[in-house]
Amino acid sequence: MGSCSSQGGGSNKIASSCPSQNQQTKQPGSDEAIKEALDKIKNKLMIMSGKGGVGKSSVTINLAMALADKGFKVGILDVDIHGPDIPRMLGIKDMLEMTEDKKLAPLKYSDNLKAVSIEALSVNKDDAIIWRGPMKYSAINQFLGEVKWGELDYLLIDSPPGTGDEPLTIAQKINDAQAVIVTTPQEISLADVRKSINFCNTVKMKMLGLVENMSGCVCPHCSETIPLFGTGGGEKTAKDAKINFLGKIPFDSNMVKCGDAGKSFLKEHPNSPMAKAFLETAQKIINNTK
Repeated sequence: MGSCSSQGGGSNKIASSCPSQNQQTKQPGSDEAIKEALDKIKNKLMIMSGKGGVGKSSVTINLAMALADKGFKVGILDVDIHGPDIPRMLGIKDMLEMTEDKKLAPLKYSDNLKAVSIEALSVNKDDAIIWRGPMKYSAINQFLGEVKWGELDYLLIDSPPGTGDEPLTIAQKINDAQAVIVTTPQEISLADVRKSINFCNTVKMKMLGLVENMSGCVCPHCSETIPLFGTGGGEKTAKDAKINFLGKIPFDSNMVKCGDAGKSFLKEHPNSPMAKAFLETAQKIINNTK
C-alpha cells in the first residue's frame, strides 16, 4: 500500500503490521483482480457526503445492519483512510488476517455482516496515517482487489467527506457503483451536497438517492419533533436534482452511546423512531436495487 512516513520531524507512523509499509514501489491491485474480487457482489453502494459531521458512518453502519437483519449478505468497506471509525462503531477489535490463498479475510460482525477497514491493520489504533494521494489510491486498490468477500448482496463503501481521492478512486474502479448521498437539512450542508451531486454527474456515477440525517429530534418526554437543523431540505434537494429521496433519519442521542460502545442501535432501541426510519430507508434501497 506504500510507506507511511512522519512529516515535519514528527514521530507519527502507521503500525508495523500495515502491509507494504516500506515498499513504496509496490503496485496496487490490478483492474483484473478488482473485477474478480467484486464479481460476486450484486450491489456496490458508496455512502458519501459533501461535508463532515453529517453522520455518514452511522448511516452506513445502521443501513448495513438493517439490510443484514432483512436476511441479505452485507459487507462494509471503510475507505476513510485518515479517520476510519467503522471497526470501533461495530465493536470489532480484531486484526485483519490472511486466508490460505493470500487474500484479506473480512472481519465478521454477524453471519450476514462483514467489514474491512485500514484500522484493523494497525496495532496502535491511535496512530495517524500520514499518506499522500498516491498511497491512498494504492491502498484502496488493494482493498478492492485483495479482500475475499465471497458472495454479497450489498457492499456499502464508507468514504470520507468531500470529493477527493477516496470517492474518486471508487468511482473510477467500480463502474457499477452507485452513490448514496447523506446530508443534514441545514443549508450549509445542502450546499456541499449539491457539489457531491455534481461530482457524481461529472464522473458518470449513478446516484441511488439521498438520505436526510438528523432530520428533527423526537422529544423523549412529549414525543414532539424538534427540528434541530431544520427539516425538508434534503427532500427538496433530491427533487430538484431528480434523484430518489430515500428517507429522513431523526436524531437520537442514544445513537452516540451505541456508537461509542460498539453496540447496534437497531438491537438496543428497536422501537425508536430512528430505528424504524433506518428500516424504511433500507427497504427503499432494496426496492431501488432489484
